Amino acid sequence: MTGSIAFTTEMSDLLAAVAPAAAADPDARREREARVVWSHLVEPGDSVAGRLVAALGAEGALEAAVGRSRVDLGDVSLEEVEEGRRRWMPRLRRQAVHDALATAERAGIRLVVPGDAEWPSRVSDLDAHAPLALWVRGEAALLARPQPSVAIVGARAATSYGDHVAMELAADLGGSGIPIVSGAAYGIDGAAHRAALAVDAPTVALLASGADRPYPAGHADLLERIARNGAVVAESPCGAAPTKWRFLQRNRLIAALSDATVVVEAGWRSGSLNTAHHALDLGRAVGAVPGAITSAASAGCHRLLRESGAVCVTNADEVRELLDLGGLCTFGGPDDDPDPLTDDTTRVRDALSTRSWREVDDIARRAGMAPQHVEAILGLMLIMRDAEQSRLGWRRSRTT
Repeated sequence: MTGSIAFTTEMSDLLAAVAPAAAADPDARREREARVVWSHLVEPGDSVAGRLVAALGAEGALEAAVGRSRVDLGDVSLEEVEEGRRRWMPRLRRQAVHDALATAERAGIRLVVPGDAEWPSRVSDLDAHAPLALWVRGEAALLARPQPSVAIVGARAATSYGDHVAMELAADLGGSGIPIVSGAAYGIDGAAHRAALAVDAPTVALLASGADRPYPAGHADLLERIARNGAVVAESPCGAAPTKWRFLQRNRLIAALSDATVVVEAGWRSGSLNTAHHALDLGRAVGAVPGAITSAASAGCHRLLRESGAVCVTNADEVRELLDLGGLCTFGGPDDDPDPLTDDTTRVRDALSTRSWREVDDIARRAGMAPQHVEAILGLMLIMRDAEQSRLGWRRSRTT
């Protein structure tokens, strides 16, 4: 192995378990080992490390940085490398690398690097700030799928209006086959993920911590569901704690992995504006949902509309326009019902009682729909507080 960390047999076995694609190729394995080490040495978005790896490959860059080999450093100056060493060397610990690999193996987390079939080519737009590796819990292949995806982000302290809009957008877009990307935070992020899951849509959560560390802790169950139905992705290795810097850098990945970013609610200095600006810098489409002019929760959205060239978005079809999909959904055609989800929700709502609890099969029979479809819609209605659930079954919310 390169540098000062020689992989033990146990570490190599662990790496083969979390990254089986490279197990039979010695060159690919050494390159992957180097990227594992780099992910421990650097903070996300370290451009000096990114440029060094681009010039020398991960293994060669690690030799140059740790072993101080005398090679052509490309466009990276010796001063930058020396400054980088002062950041990187205190983190060079074999035990940390071993523990991260062991945790990934136990948790079923995959290591994905450039060249893997699962590697998302979109992140190459970040240039020197692109991630050196990604740790993925769930369906890693989802990251590289060619279909357009949408990031739905916004305030943690969301209003009921913001929650409602985020869920409507995510359910409509997700229901038409468009993956939903967000950051798993409280508020708008969580609402978008839950709505996508409710309609069985793929959803991707980007974390500022290791993929093994649910953050926020209150979303541990949500992240578990996302891992089963989509992907939980982290740039930092397993065991890493979330920090303010990692949150800001996580936002660039949300923007890079998405073809369009929609900000539903954001305060004047919201971190969601950081995500939007990353998207604009990458040439991605950005939409902002307007709110009341008196609402502090929408001040950031209005700021985007005035100052940053964001497009006003009020419904899912307008988001599809950002993706150049017009009003057509992935599973539909020009003669299809333009909003089948709304009509199906109306049928389920009509089949519910505000007084009596009804089981799913009974609701499905009354609505004339498949029970599985009814369950998905009931889940969305539960999130939107249009329905209530108990051990006796379901009923329409009395406050709707």
